[in-house]
Amino acid sequence: MDNSSLAAHNVAMNDTDDTTWIDAKGLLCPLPVLRLRKVLEGLPQGAVAQLEATDKASWVDVAHFCEHSGHELISAHVRDTVLVYLVRRK
Repeated sequence: MDNSSLAAHNVAMNDTDDTTWIDAKGLLCPLPVLRLRKVLEGLPQGAVAQLEATDKASWVDVAHFCEHSGHELISAHVRDTVLVYLVRRK
């Protein structure tokens, strides 16, 4: 995924650990999961994406998406009012 595509989707690469960060704060269902899916499609197998969302429905949606798509939900936690997910691409 090139840098112009990343910026257009509020996505950034973390240079220290190769995690792709996705800002889905303020987006409502199903947009956080759709953004996660689009970013994961552009990443190599085994790459990790961190999704940050504020939509409470994402708590169920991200887990369901990972279960049905085969991606690994590494972790999910709440930081202040932000739901933070780490997902490894299958």
